[in-house]
Amino acid sequence: MNRSNSLDALRGFAILAMVLSSSIAFGILPGWMYHAQTPPPSHGFNPALPGITWVDLVFPFFLFSMGAAIPLALQRKIREHVPPPRLLWQVMQRFGLLMLFAVFTLHARAWVQAKPATAKEHLISIACFGVLCFMFVRMKQIWPKLLAYTAAIGFLVYRHADVYKSDIIIVVLANMALFGTVIWYLTRQKPLWRLGVLPFVAAVLIAGQTPGSWAEAVFNWSPLPWAYKFYYLKYLFIIIPGTFAGEWLQQPVAQPAGADRRNWLLIAAGTLTLVLVNVIFLFNRQLVLNLGLSVATGTVMLVLCRNMKVAVLPWKNYLQAGIYLLWLGLFLDCTEGGIKKDPSTYSYYFVTAGLAFLVILGFCVLEFYGYASRLIGWLAKNGRNPMVAYVAGNLLLLPVLHLTGAIRLFSAMENNVWLGVLRGLLFTGIVSLITIFFVSRKWFWKT
Repeated sequence: MNRSNSLDALRGFAILAMVLSSSIAFGILPGWMYHAQTPPPSHGFNPALPGITWVDLVFPFFLFSMGAAIPLALQRKIREHVPPPRLLWQVMQRFGLLMLFAVFTLHARAWVQAKPATAKEHLISIACFGVLCFMFVRMKQIWPKLLAYTAAIGFLVYRHADVYKSDIIIVVLANMALFGTVIWYLTRQKPLWRLGVLPFVAAVLIAGQTPGSWAEAVFNWSPLPWAYKFYYLKYLFIIIPGTFAGEWLQQPVAQPAGADRRNWLLIAAGTLTLVLVNVIFLFNRQLVLNLGLSVATGTVMLVLCRNMKVAVLPWKNYLQAGIYLLWLGLFLDCTEGGIKKDPSTYSYYFVTAGLAFLVILGFCVLEFYGYASRLIGWLAKNGRNPMVAYVAGNLLLLPVLHLTGAIRLFSAMENNVWLGVLRGLLFTGIVSLITIFFVSRKWFWKT
């Protein structure tokens, strides 16, 4: 079994769900189809509203997969004896490229260039997508990349682009790539030290709200406010658990005993059950019922794992870590006004990280036993080129729809519930086809 398929599938699910959540009709679907804190019909932000929906799982799942990819990428470089200064340079380079990506892709969107956007802006968006291809696809010759970077920076200068206007999702990912990688590298031999970082981050986040304290100074200090804020480091509570998943993905997978097949499939079913139960009941605020079902289901899964004839260590680790973090997050749901994505709570970090562990486990088991192989393979293909999937909709598909007039068909779907969902599925499906085409051509965007 390809051990990385489960990780690619998790990343693919996250990126496609992100596209779907932004392309369905707004204002007319049930509240659980949107972020819990931006309910329909007005989608006004309500930070006092607790709960999560499937949409609120998208970003942490992507963060978790980024954390898992850190040891997978760096272990290879360590085996190649890449010197630490060069590794640090590569990490800083990646941070810089992601920040450029965050600023450039936002300003390249047609509706950011002009309101209302004309054919000129849509054509520029498509051209910017082409520039990104040359920037991030690996090539033998350096001059196409130099021309692409020159064009991108020239575009931003010509537009008098404000670096404070950027894609906040990519900014957070850039910070997590930087700090997550440095923390993993320094603690790769001492995983408990890695976990020990988190209480100090939590301490600054909490104490930083005390006026006049040194913690407030640390919390507010930033050499580049448009690129870094200590506030972003709260997502280390998702990234760092993800690094453990990446390490476990590299462990050899023992051949499960034939008699264990039924138990592992039951555990895989349990992972899906826990995701559904928590999304449904945390949104509806059935907290006691959700806690009871999560504890009962998790306990049964742990007992089934303990009774296996052959211990599959990575799978066992995913299960134990996932159940532990999920339970911890549910116990914290009674604090900070309940679980929320915005402003994010400790309950949110632990619940979503726990569910991410369980989803990876479910993918591993199902793929190993030959179930849902096509679905997992499709998700994995999308997960291997997430940067393409992330921008293809805004910089390629939407401009093409506007230029051809096909956008009218999508706009006509906005006034009906079922057509509003179909609108999102069609849009996401086309983005997926574009991404898979790039994968098939081996045009991977890498920083």
